[in-house]
Amino acid sequence: MIKFINICFSIFIFFGLFAQEMPEDKVSWDFSVQQNGCEATLIGKLKIDDHWHINATSLPENNFGIPTTMDFKKSKNYELVGGIIEPKPIKKFDAKSKENLVYHEGQIVLKQKFKVLSEKDFELKFEFGFQPCDSVKCLFPYVEEITVKVKGCKETSEIKTDQTESQENGVSGDIEKTEEGNKDSLETVENDTVSTSEEEKGDETAVLTNETPDTPTKNKSLWLIFGLSFASGFAALLTPCVFPMIPMTVSFFTKQSKNKIQGIRNATIYGISIIVIYILLGTLITAIFGAEVLNEMSTNPWFNLIFFALLVFFAISFLGAFEIRLPSSWINKADQRADKGGLIGIFFMALALALVSFSCTGPIVGSLLVQAASEGGVAPLVGMFGFSLALALPFALFAAFPGWMNALPKSGGWLNTVKVTLGFLELALAFKFLSNADLSLQLHLLEREIFLAIWIGIFIVLTIYLFGKIRLPHDSPVENLTVGRTLLGTFTLIFVLYLIPGLWGAPLKLISAFPPPMSYSESPMGVGGGSGNHGDHIEGTHRGPQGIMVFHDYDLALAHAKKVDKPLFVDFTGHNCVNCRRMEESVWGEPGIIDILRDEVVIVSLHIDERIDLPKDEQKEVVYPNGKKKTLKTTGDKWMYKQISEYKITAQPYYLLQNTEGEDLANGAADYEHHNDPDDFKEWLDEGMKLFNKQK
Repeated sequence: MIKFINICFSIFIFFGLFAQEMPEDKVSWDFSVQQNGCEATLIGKLKIDDHWHINATSLPENNFGIPTTMDFKKSKNYELVGGIIEPKPIKKFDAKSKENLVYHEGQIVLKQKFKVLSEKDFELKFEFGFQPCDSVKCLFPYVEEITVKVKGCKETSEIKTDQTESQENGVSGDIEKTEEGNKDSLETVENDTVSTSEEEKGDETAVLTNETPDTPTKNKSLWLIFGLSFASGFAALLTPCVFPMIPMTVSFFTKQSKNKIQGIRNATIYGISIIVIYILLGTLITAIFGAEVLNEMSTNPWFNLIFFALLVFFAISFLGAFEIRLPSSWINKADQRADKGGLIGIFFMALALALVSFSCTGPIVGSLLVQAASEGGVAPLVGMFGFSLALALPFALFAAFPGWMNALPKSGGWLNTVKVTLGFLELALAFKFLSNADLSLQLHLLEREIFLAIWIGIFIVLTIYLFGKIRLPHDSPVENLTVGRTLLGTFTLIFVLYLIPGLWGAPLKLISAFPPPMSYSESPMGVGGGSGNHGDHIEGTHRGPQGIMVFHDYDLALAHAKKVDKPLFVDFTGHNCVNCRRMEESVWGEPGIIDILRDEVVIVSLHIDERIDLPKDEQKEVVYPNGKKKTLKTTGDKWMYKQISEYKITAQPYYLLQNTEGEDLANGAADYEHHNDPDDFKEWLDEGMKLFNKQK
């Protein structure tokens, strides 16, 4: 029992740690060259993940989307012929953005014809770019340089003479597609498929492949949802509403089955019926709200407030204040149908289990659906499958093999202890959603110290409860502590002792994604550490990651960097950015890195999800690089526009080093994907410092 509880507790601790979605995880590609003498065709086979799409190569004027591109390097080795040939794209009017979408989904083929002008073999280099979108959002654009090998053509002398002028004018570098060319490309390849016999022929094909990783980011999130749900299903099994029903179920199938084979068959059907019932519940939730609404829930402060209220309601129910019951008429009707026997009877017996045990499983299912809803998409279905699979397996196995029943512990007061413990965990988890809302609205009502104090209080009370010093409704008297209860109480006490230093500024890496960041604090130096307005405090700075004082206004930071003659470290970040917190906790504080960040640079952290309204004179209409107009209303809008307009990217964290004039140093940008290892980040940082010192 303790093993199950510890697993559930550990998963709750890491609840919500979802990796940032990367665009390259949504599309896999395979580029090859097909040659016939001097005539050649570049062929790109693309596979786009389900529920995602990429834009067409040609979009309507002023469309907000970013087209799929293939930009070729200028070279005397070849000449492009026409524009990109793509299948006929899907066209759809989007009511939310009020514009026409033109995109591809599934598996497609892109082609680019060209003439070979070199007698020697060479490498064809080009930049392949795309922007993946789903029904709600678009990820930041992705560009990768691709190289494929091309065989030389000996019949090039006449071609070279005719094409010299066009090569010198850079036609091969940037082909401008005409309307006629676009129309031709759409009509001629309308029925193109990924694999054709001509594409698979010949020994002259050079291939470069970039396959999608086996576990893309979205899949990782879904696996986490599944794992959490599976563990929660076992936790639900150990509640007083469910556990005692196992012997009843075994008795029913033992009496109804004429032989062992029939018993195993009926038990299997029973388990599958449980799974189907809960998956139908997940399907219903998705159908009612829709994938779009579910995807918006994770960052919307009002949804987070609703989730907070729901989890508190469920927690109070588990603690024994009341039971969440379904109408008795539903249970009676399910029982009546179950008595009829056969496949229908078995299904309704599973339904009766779900209805009768709802007072215990309801809060757990509700909590799972809250988290799954914040993940969006098919997460509710995955969550319900994991939960129901864990719940169904023991019932089905014990019904099929009743002899195993002898190994089960007897029912008793320990079942209510499990239920109450889950109630405390749900109560602690609820404050994460309240914190998300507070961070988004920047109300500073639930700052880091208050959040940690609440968690410390919750787990202290849980510790006292587990040691039998307090009793809640439905608890049996505790005469002697069991080994399991003692170990769990000790583990909880250790966790409380771990949390307490966080009030004085300890980073608490184990739960770094749960409480507000260290900069979101009522006291920059922690409780008892003062407000930070002492000798070395600089006006306009706030306590940031690792206790470093940072600016939140770019102009103020740049002016100070010029005054002290230090490089400006620009940090594009977000309040609810998990990868940002990971970099700050596991990379910024490493020896050799924190010294530079604290003493040798001026840091400005620009939160792209900051919801504080800009002053009226700064609220203005801007034009994004793709021609889309938008009014900047909040501070987050301002910093997002700065990042997109200057760097054509929306990923966070995104780091840059600039000189005192606000010019980027030549060491490029650092991000989570390529610099999450401290050694890589330090190498980037050291290179930037050397470049800055050379400019002095």
